[in-house]
Amino acid sequence: MEIAKTILTVIYFIIAIAIIILALIQTKEDTGLSSTITGSSTNNFYEKNKGRTKEGKQKRWTVILAIIFAILTIVLGILYMV
Repeated sequence: MEIAKTILTVIYFIIAIAIIILALIQTKEDTGLSSTITGSSTNNFYEKNKGRTKEGKQKRWTVILAIIFAILTIVLGILYMV
């Protein structure tokens, strides 16, 4: 059981570092009140295909890793309580 705890803990820290790096290299989204006031349209080619861009893939991987991180947090919490 100790080997499983150690392996999961190492994976946990690797995912944590990956999330930090992905969050730091992402670009800031400029949507908000200013785009509402200026009337910028979201009906363009870039907005429709945003998931295929580099930024879209980074955002998707950040969300996937965050979900895995949350699941590992729960699993490790249970393992360390036993």
